[in-house]
Amino acid sequence: MARVYSNWDRLVRSTLRREQQRNTGQQAHERVNSGLAGAVPPSLGRATNIDAILQAADEIQSEDPNIARILCEQAYSMAQNLDPNSDGRGVLQFKTGLMSVIKQKLAKRDGASIDRNRDIERLWEFYKLYKRRHRVDDIQREEQKWRESGTNFSSNVGEILKMRKVFATLRALIEVLEVLSRDADPDGVGRSIRDELGRIKKADATLSAELTPYNIVPLEAQSMTNAIGVFPEVRGAVQAIRYTEHFPRLPDDFEISGQRGADMFDLLEYVFGFQRDNVRNQREHLVLTLSNAQSQLSVPGQNDPKIDENAVNEVFLKVLDNYIKWCKYLRIRLVYNKLEAIDRDRKLFLVSLYFLIWGEAANVRFLPECICYIFHQMAKELDAKLDHGEAVRSESCLTESGSVSFLEKIICPIYDTMSAETVRNNGGKAAHSEWRNYDDFNEYFWTPACFELSWPMKTESRFLSKPKGRKRTAKSSFVEHRTYLHLFRSFIRLWIFMFIMFQSLTIIAFRKERLDIDTFKILLSAGPTYAIMNFVECLLDVMLMYGAYTMARGMAISRLVIRFIWWGVGSVFVVYVYVRVLQERNKPNQNEFFFHLYILVLGCYAAVRVLFGLLVKLPACHSLSEMSDQSFFQFFKWIYQERYFVGRGLYENLSDYCRYVAFWLIVLASKFTFAYFLQIKPLVKPTNTIIDLPKFQYSWHDIVSNSNDHALTIVSLWAPVVAIYLMDIHIWYTLLSAIIGGVMGAKARLGEIRSIEMVHKRFESFPEAFAKNLVSPVVKRVPLDQHASQDGQYMNKAYAAMFSPFWNEIIKSLREEDYISNREMDLLSIPSNTGSLRLVQWPLFLLCSKILVAIDLAMECKETQDVLWRQVCDDEYMAYAVQECYYSVEKILNSMVDNEGRRWVERIFLEISNSMQEGSLAITLNLKKLQLVVSRFTALTGLLIRQETPDLAKGAAKAMFDFYEVVTHELLSHDLREQLDTWNILARARNEGRLFSRIEWPRDPEIIEQVKRLHLLLTVKDTAANVPKNLEARRRLEFFTNSLFMDMPQARPVAEMVPFSVFTPYYSETVLYSSSELRSENEDGISILFYLQKIFPDEWENFLERIGRSDSTRDADLQESSTDALELRFWVSYRGQTLARTVRGMMYYRRALMLQSFLERRGLGVDDVSLTNMPRGFEASPEARAQADLKFTYVVSCQIYGQQKQQKKPEATDISLLLQRYEALRVAFIHSEDVGVDGKKEFYSKLVKADIHGKDQEIYSIKLPGDPKLGEGKPENQNHAIVFTRGEAIQTIDMNQDNYLEEAIKMRNLLEEFHGKHGIRRPTILGVREHVFTGSVSSLAWFMSNQETSFVTLGQRVLAYPLKVRMHYGHPDVFDRIFHLTRGGISKASRVINISEDIYAGFNSTLRQGNITHHEYIQVGKGRDVGLNQIALFEGKVAGGNGEQVLSRDVYRIGQLFDFFRMMSFYFTTVGFYVCTMMTVLTVYVFLYGRVYLAFSGADRAISRVAKLSGNTALDAALNAQFLVQIGIFTAVPMVMGFILELGLLKAIFSFITMQFQLCSVFFTFSLGTRTHYFGRTILHGGAKYRATGRGFVVQHIKFADNYRLYSRSHFVKAFEVALLLICYIAYGYTDGGASSFVLLTISSWFLVISWLFAPYIFNPSGFEWQKTVEDFEDWVSWLMYKGGVGVKGELSWESWWEEEQAHIQTLRGRILETILSLRFFMFQYGIVYKLNLTQKNTSLALYGYSWIVLVVIVFLFKLFWYSPRKSSNILLALRFLQGVASLTFIALIVIAIALTDLSIPDMFACVLGFIPTGWALLSLAITWKRVLRILGLWETVREFGRIYDAAMGMLIFSPVALLSWFPFISTFQSRLLFNQAFSRGLEISIILAGNRANVET
Repeated sequence: MARVYSNWDRLVRSTLRREQQRNTGQQAHERVNSGLAGAVPPSLGRATNIDAILQAADEIQSEDPNIARILCEQAYSMAQNLDPNSDGRGVLQFKTGLMSVIKQKLAKRDGASIDRNRDIERLWEFYKLYKRRHRVDDIQREEQKWRESGTNFSSNVGEILKMRKVFATLRALIEVLEVLSRDADPDGVGRSIRDELGRIKKADATLSAELTPYNIVPLEAQSMTNAIGVFPEVRGAVQAIRYTEHFPRLPDDFEISGQRGADMFDLLEYVFGFQRDNVRNQREHLVLTLSNAQSQLSVPGQNDPKIDENAVNEVFLKVLDNYIKWCKYLRIRLVYNKLEAIDRDRKLFLVSLYFLIWGEAANVRFLPECICYIFHQMAKELDAKLDHGEAVRSESCLTESGSVSFLEKIICPIYDTMSAETVRNNGGKAAHSEWRNYDDFNEYFWTPACFELSWPMKTESRFLSKPKGRKRTAKSSFVEHRTYLHLFRSFIRLWIFMFIMFQSLTIIAFRKERLDIDTFKILLSAGPTYAIMNFVECLLDVMLMYGAYTMARGMAISRLVIRFIWWGVGSVFVVYVYVRVLQERNKPNQNEFFFHLYILVLGCYAAVRVLFGLLVKLPACHSLSEMSDQSFFQFFKWIYQERYFVGRGLYENLSDYCRYVAFWLIVLASKFTFAYFLQIKPLVKPTNTIIDLPKFQYSWHDIVSNSNDHALTIVSLWAPVVAIYLMDIHIWYTLLSAIIGGVMGAKARLGEIRSIEMVHKRFESFPEAFAKNLVSPVVKRVPLDQHASQDGQYMNKAYAAMFSPFWNEIIKSLREEDYISNREMDLLSIPSNTGSLRLVQWPLFLLCSKILVAIDLAMECKETQDVLWRQVCDDEYMAYAVQECYYSVEKILNSMVDNEGRRWVERIFLEISNSMQEGSLAITLNLKKLQLVVSRFTALTGLLIRQETPDLAKGAAKAMFDFYEVVTHELLSHDLREQLDTWNILARARNEGRLFSRIEWPRDPEIIEQVKRLHLLLTVKDTAANVPKNLEARRRLEFFTNSLFMDMPQARPVAEMVPFSVFTPYYSETVLYSSSELRSENEDGISILFYLQKIFPDEWENFLERIGRSDSTRDADLQESSTDALELRFWVSYRGQTLARTVRGMMYYRRALMLQSFLERRGLGVDDVSLTNMPRGFEASPEARAQADLKFTYVVSCQIYGQQKQQKKPEATDISLLLQRYEALRVAFIHSEDVGVDGKKEFYSKLVKADIHGKDQEIYSIKLPGDPKLGEGKPENQNHAIVFTRGEAIQTIDMNQDNYLEEAIKMRNLLEEFHGKHGIRRPTILGVREHVFTGSVSSLAWFMSNQETSFVTLGQRVLAYPLKVRMHYGHPDVFDRIFHLTRGGISKASRVINISEDIYAGFNSTLRQGNITHHEYIQVGKGRDVGLNQIALFEGKVAGGNGEQVLSRDVYRIGQLFDFFRMMSFYFTTVGFYVCTMMTVLTVYVFLYGRVYLAFSGADRAISRVAKLSGNTALDAALNAQFLVQIGIFTAVPMVMGFILELGLLKAIFSFITMQFQLCSVFFTFSLGTRTHYFGRTILHGGAKYRATGRGFVVQHIKFADNYRLYSRSHFVKAFEVALLLICYIAYGYTDGGASSFVLLTISSWFLVISWLFAPYIFNPSGFEWQKTVEDFEDWVSWLMYKGGVGVKGELSWESWWEEEQAHIQTLRGRILETILSLRFFMFQYGIVYKLNLTQKNTSLALYGYSWIVLVVIVFLFKLFWYSPRKSSNILLALRFLQGVASLTFIALIVIAIALTDLSIPDMFACVLGFIPTGWALLSLAITWKRVLRILGLWETVREFGRIYDAAMGMLIFSPVALLSWFPFISTFQSRLLFNQAFSRGLEISIILAGNRANVET
């Protein structure tokens, strides 16, 4: 047993050492659990303070090991009492380890005996000694004074943290003393201990106050180490909610948490049964909300702080705004009569109640109007309760046990109903119409019928009814049926407009542009078209509402019926009248009664529509329509536009309306001009020619065209043009938006500073611009007000003083991020400009080498002083350098010398000054000796910049004397030299050896700074034009300095700014790269670290310099130091898309606020400390930290952090490390616990932070009604944690984003936009510009980066203004937090339909009368996918999400309720973009199928005899437009405009050409297929889902099989189909120009085929390396032939993958659609049969039947050869014989047929060409009707056919890849194509090293 203990002890200690080493290198205030304190099992840690006791033992181990032993023994005793049988998880191991530690402590006693009877006395003595040593009593007295005075307890951060640790140790000692005192002598030490404990409990709150968990404000107990509690606004907010005598009296036994008095929240907790932690959370929430509202009023501080009534009203109205609108909509009375009728306390009670309901609502938070209903009922209850003298519990929340529980009685029933509905969605596979989603539940409360739910809620109500069996519950008011018809229904006005315009233009073209009365009558056919299309819409409304009739409002159903009847009757009437009009037209003398009637009807209807359109849509008339209460008017308005709770008031002011109308008028004018002259008009003559053609013999058996004026021929001609007509409006939109966006960007001054040279030139203007925009009036007041009479130079110096601390902190952050070196940091830093020097001191990178150049000018100058000075002033920074050098030398010399030496210095400078005034400097000084003088002075400063030693002091004195000699005898003129030599005082000192025998070493910080700066100024010889060298550092400085001149709101003081939170959802992505991940190599020997070293060589060198390592340091050397190893992990992680990078970036907000707050509280004047002390000042200031915490909160919602901790995953450790590094970081997660034996779980939403020991400290734990993941994971993750955010704004940040300190400084300016004027409504979402930082990784990443950048800058710029349709497209937008949390949150979460959850926040905000803006003076970093597979998965997710948006109610309502022009803006920038993308691909299909039809039928040959159809202008225009869209030209237009704007014209042209050389057109064409496939398939079949892309570094070769699996159905199959069409067109089509004309006409299609087939291999790292090609082929064959089975994944087996690929076909409707689409493949066999030489000109239908007989024979032979019996060898032998006979017979028959008939070899290939698509059609049909085939027993055969097809397609793709792999230069070219030059070299080096390593090993 002793050996076991010994081994265990060694194991424990080694583990602890590793843990300590792993966490080395953290900041001074961070600490990681050491010893066993960090290993306390959760079952013990929750019930006791064992971990705190063990932590105290570790703390005092070095002071008194015996006391540490006592604490460990007590901890063991507590663990034993709590779990004597060690049943808890990890308890036995913990006890064993703890016992080992105790024995080790006993062993160190060297055999001395231990008298445990004296333990209590030792502990008591140590306790008293510890208190005296750490001055605990003095601290408590100071704290008491602080509390009584209400002033801040000043202390720096180090003292605060030390104090907290002392209190933690004391608390542990007291707890152990209390336990041991029970057995102590009651008259001895026991009495002393009891007296001490009594004193602590009665009067001393310090210990518990400092250690009570709190989030931001310590409300449970006042803390002397957190200054936030002393701010007057916070104290006023706490006072505002305090309990008063007017409130109902709480029971005596009601427990008040902490050491505070009772308040409103305690009453609400008692009455309604809210959870204790929810109450604590919302108490702090309200206190912070009130205090921030108060601070924004700018009310002067008061001795008795209190919250102003205006602040209370503002919070009240903002929080209850949605409730007030809900009551108004339902026409019910508010719970209060009017605002003036209720007092301040009632307002705060109502706000508190709303916050508590919202905070505990869990998933019900997605139902904002449901929360309004609950609040309405509970507020009425509360109103009644407040009139009682004593607090009474609520009847609605009473449980069976007699207690009250809001969660159990209110939330759980609603949650259970929603959960039951979620089960019906079958993991997102069921149709949306089969179950109720969040929107359906919420919209139940949009009708007065919701009050049928009653209060307390009736469980038998329709709302709470659960689905039973297969019977579904009805939806509310909208059903998301999966059909393309939603596109037509949602944007009916667009389609009507487009169709009528096409109809009108076609009529005009066919009428040869004759605008007479006949043409007018024909144009009136638009009337029937309009009526019929509206009737179709009404019909769709009726059909698509199926599934919601039983729950829908009666008024909504009535509207459907009325409109259906109206348009049905109206359509019949209009059609009838128009037919009669046409009949009258054909009779010249006929009375035109029907024509007049028709005009009258259309005119009246048009007038009414225009009137209602103006009243409903035009902003100028909207207020009039809102005021009208007449039933007649309201009825027609209701018929015209459905009335929803959302979507009312979707109008803009007149100026904005006119702008986007003008935009679209230009687009439409361009579009229809192009359509008429280049699409429609050129087709008129060919169409007439075809119609007039006589009947001719078709090449096949024609069924339709011959008897219908060649109808299919005309369709083939017009179809591509119509397809382009429907989508080319997006082309014109793109062109105009690029132009408008470029102009707006230029107007906003974007791109003014686009190079580091421009930064140099304009640096002088930066301080003033910075002070104007980014410095609050509090800071500007001191230098500007007091010295207003000073000259411009002083003003510039004042501006520079304000600018310098911020600029230097930015430069410091660049150094910390390793973008610049130490030398660059010194050159870029700007002096504080707060000293006594009389001019502005600029950064050295502006002044480098300027002095040396000036000296050269002076030495060569032969002119006067004025001429020399003009030459110097030609370079303004040279003039600055000369002046600064002159004044600095004077100041430094005066500070160094005294007595005679100072007199000499004063005399010299006096003479020089007089000479300058007289203009005789060139006479007074021998300027040719300046170089010698400078060399002597630099020798002196070179010594002074070092630490003082006796030898250096002597050397400095000698250097000073040498300087004196050179100046006196070389520099000065002869006369002045003689005067100085004969100066008695100086001569005597020189002769006696006293002159400069001793100098004063610089000690003043200002002098030290000047000496260092002057030395650099005089010694740096090379120019600093390329400083900084790093491109990212340059980009950031360029953007920041450029933004200083852009329009932005004035910054308010930090104390008055808008408070905000940053919110990041996280699941299981990479937090921090581990050391093993850095070193692990791929098959090429490339590790992540190697890759980054080659990609970022300068940053790697800067990193080594920062950690004090040389450039030759190897990776293994860094691993030897735990500190360096950790720094290396962070360095790599900060260059990936990791959570660590995101957290570091977002915490810059706090750093910026601390700096701003620190400077505002001190001001910037002459009394300020120097720059070197400033950063330490703001980081250590408790006031600055508290002010930052009051305004900024960062919550990371790590959904499964609890599970990760339990499973001890590295992600949990890394998240804990981040918590320790950033004290303001908060982590929210979902915790689950097993309860009962039936596997039932309870779920909790928890918030944690790091405590003083670095351990997770639980702040809040709020029980949830069940598993929170009912919908999509990410929005559910956001929803559970949003209750822990604070402030009035919330910025949503994804975990692959970054931020920069210089941008964080501008955050308070951005937040002021919420108070700015941006239309008729205040902004609710502030759009923010993004910078994609992954663009340098590879060429694909560059393409993606440029494409994304153009959208998030120029694209969103135009969407926000003038189009006013910007939505929320992801991150990093800033939300009005209160607005959105009271309206459903910052995203929607219904399963599948809300898969693109982010954009629904924009939809929701817009529909609820929000306003979304876009701002580009601030940016946030964003990572994007960098490999083709990652990009394809991402685009597939987005395209699938857009497919689901087509079905959504949000898109339908916006499409219906926006005015026409704004609706078009919305359509073409959301789902319309994907529709146009799909139309681009469909145009290829339509064109080729049309041409193949003409080729197969022979119509092209017959028509070409009469008209040259092939070279048709319209067709050329259509195909050219399609091709330009296909290759991404129009995608690139905004990109190029952005390049021109921000990089300049030349760089833009160069970048665009470079992209073309890197095959960007191939990439864009490939992406076109990705978007088309996923968008189309989602609408047809569903299947949209979140697709994890990985977001890693692209250094890995993707195997051929992986690419084939991913792209087979989305690209390869479609590419082969297009290739087949092209081959048939070339083979059988007719043109006068021959094959070259075919190729020219179809070049875009061939480009598409090549791109879709080979892009995955062109953009695959090492895709053409021979060895990998061989390995890929072997892997692919293995995958293809591997048999699937249960549990076998698609990555391993073709069979499993094949089954997975069919999973999307689930419904009967989907099978029917797939069947219809598959029929197109039969066209090939049908056409080719009649083109065979064998059939000659026979067009009998029987020939087609014979071809099917041949196909059946081929299939039978295939089955015969594929069949493999598993039983007898005799059967196998007979089968082989039969196969041989069949083979010989088949070959013989073919030979005979060729010899005796007209069958030819080309016919054989043609048959293959015809049978392949037929086989694919049969295969597709078999897959579609899989169940039938399984029943018939044919599924195995179908699967083998499928395998053959995939094998054949794979071989066709693989063969060119293998061929190119033969040539080594192809692989080299590809590497240089994919990656930058550095990595291409690195890749080759690694291959050589790998080969060399292999040789060495062998």
